[in-house]
Amino acid sequence: MELFNVYPLVNITPVKGLGAKLWDDQGQEYLDFYGGHAVISIGHSHPHYVQRLTEQLQNIGFYSNSVQIPIQTQLAHKLGQVSSYEDYALFLCNSGAEANENALKLASFHTGKTRVVAFKGAFHGRTSGAVAATDNPKIVAPFNAGHAISFLEYDLTAVETTLQGGDVCAVIIEPIQGVGGIIMPSDSFLQGLATLCKQYGIILIADEVQSGYGRSGKFFAHQHAGIQPDIISVAKGMGNGFPIGGILIAPELKASYGLLGTTFGGNHLACAAALAVLEVIEDENLLAHATELGDYLRTELLAHAGAEEIRGRGLMVGIKYDFPIKDVRDKLLSEHHIFVGNASDPTVLRLLPPLNISKVEVDRFLQALYALTEKSVEIIQQASALD
Repeated sequence: MELFNVYPLVNITPVKGLGAKLWDDQGQEYLDFYGGHAVISIGHSHPHYVQRLTEQLQNIGFYSNSVQIPIQTQLAHKLGQVSSYEDYALFLCNSGAEANENALKLASFHTGKTRVVAFKGAFHGRTSGAVAATDNPKIVAPFNAGHAISFLEYDLTAVETTLQGGDVCAVIIEPIQGVGGIIMPSDSFLQGLATLCKQYGIILIADEVQSGYGRSGKFFAHQHAGIQPDIISVAKGMGNGFPIGGILIAPELKASYGLLGTTFGGNHLACAAALAVLEVIEDENLLAHATELGDYLRTELLAHAGAEEIRGRGLMVGIKYDFPIKDVRDKLLSEHHIFVGNASDPTVLRLLPPLNISKVEVDRFLQALYALTEKSVEIIQQASALD
């Protein structure tokens, strides 16, 4: 049997990771400025993370949600404390797509309605409802296309007009779009959106799968706008590489037996990983560190990157050029041994390093980027002169 070939792969085989560094099977060292799509929040193989998982595995790794699992309660209490959402409830699952799927399902149960408002450029996952609410028709199968979804611009008038239709159960929004290219709705838009959802009795879902867990410098990116969504979806950096996701649920949304369910969600190992992440974020003051290093990174990029726009908050950064960045991205990896990301916009370079990345490592990335983009700009200028 062969693997189902759906991923274009770079010819690199990482075998070891520590902090913001990786090593491949040939012994080559790499700087990880992408964290496997924002998953590596506290660095590869953090000692506390390894210890937590090892100790848990030596006791018990899994049993189903039909028994008492105290570590789930510990995780819920810790997450509430660190995120400032102590009065919310937590439902645990396995991924960001599954978190969004359950968020949409819960909103529909609560309101008895079907339509979902999402936004242009959105990415919410690849499961049935989540992919329908993702603004990429190429990955929406006919089976998924029957959901009632309205894709809107960041326009409060258009939002209100749609809500007035009376069939909307939820509005789902990324406080910072990741795949879309580090696109940020304004704080005033998020505030207006929250007000409209309250006014019309609509569930507001903040998809914090990529932008949460300190990535923006606050625990959740929507907290920059001072709003409180009804449901918050989380995953990626939540487990630092161990598959885990969840939704934080406002007290107004009531639970009942069988309403939601999962086999693997909230298993002992996943909860141990998630607790380790929260403990490291707190103990190492990573929210402040992400703010400080993110401010430094964006200030340097604004001054020297020669880009059209520098986007983002904290250590969630997009660099928009006036040319496709594929060659720069490829050469950062092949010549400078630095992993970075791209976006659905081919002119945007996406940066999602571990939250505990060092200034020395940031400077290493900046020097490599400047060298490559200077060459790219020269080539483009020479080509333009020949036209």
